[in-house]
Amino acid sequence: MPRNAFLKIYLVSTTLLSVVANPLPSPLGEQIHLTNHRNSSTAPISQNLFNEFEELSRIVDIAYCVGSLNTGVERPFQCLSYCNNFPTFELKQTWNTGMTLQDSCGYVALSHAPALPRIIVAFRGTYSIANAIADLSFTKQEYVPYTSRGPQEKCEGCRVHSGFYESWTQTEAIIGAIVDGLVREYPDYKLTLVGHSLGGAVAALAGLDFGGRGYNPIVTTFGEPKVGNSALANFFNKKFTAHTYRRITHIHDPVPLVPLTQWNYSQHAYEYYISAPQLPYTREDIHLCEGSEDINCIAGGSPNILQLFWAHRDYFHRMGLCVPEDSSLRRIRLWGSVAESEL
Repeated sequence: MPRNAFLKIYLVSTTLLSVVANPLPSPLGEQIHLTNHRNSSTAPISQNLFNEFEELSRIVDIAYCVGSLNTGVERPFQCLSYCNNFPTFELKQTWNTGMTLQDSCGYVALSHAPALPRIIVAFRGTYSIANAIADLSFTKQEYVPYTSRGPQEKCEGCRVHSGFYESWTQTEAIIGAIVDGLVREYPDYKLTLVGHSLGGAVAALAGLDFGGRGYNPIVTTFGEPKVGNSALANFFNKKFTAHTYRRITHIHDPVPLVPLTQWNYSQHAYEYYISAPQLPYTREDIHLCEGSEDINCIAGGSPNILQLFWAHRDYFHRMGLCVPEDSSLRRIRLWGSVAESEL
């Protein structure tokens, strides 16, 4: 492995060191469910909701085909990944602003009948998860809702991660008018925002912005990091419900735990926690958590850098590869050339 890959592992490891109490069991051998992380006060989600989450995981995974390192998503809706699962989808726009933490990538598509009518905005994660986490810093700035369009609303004491905020600002400049136009043209289509990893943070800020425009979006994220301070988390909690915001986490995933609480970052509510360490999951493995940081869910875990290749990628299937759905690459462990490309 190249020397710079080891350096990035070291940087991420030291970032997470202050919250790692004990090393986690090897992901290769772990087969049991850790019952102490299950939220026994709530029932498993419904089968319909499980099916919706699984479908959205495929929809956001398609976003990994967008970008200069991949083959792209082409009209009407074609790619190397799960595009053929969605024959009624119509691609409207792709975007890729670059390869840094402040950049963003994804696509906008319409889902026509007989499928559920939706305006879909999918936000891809970063090219390099390890590098992005190493770059996460203390830097926050004031959060001012809906700066580009719509009414101003004070978010008292709200501070947002500067990189995530800049990423959404750049993205909004590209897709904001497009989404506005689609909402007007298709008033009966539900605005659906979905993001994985750092794309989940951008989707979160997009949800607040589009919500402020009166679009009432449904937001679903997988492995979303903390976006800002406790005041901003409370603002999220006020603007959404467990039906309109679904923050899906997976046992051992370190990304929802960063930036660290010690840096005055807080997670918001509406977490749906996957307690099964390995694929495949069932609906009994997923529970709606209580409050913003339920210790029976991801907040009660200990992060491990190696889980960037397992827990952070395994949301209903292995994400981030842009390969055919029946490819063996979706089943292998991400070592060798694949792992090095992510580092």
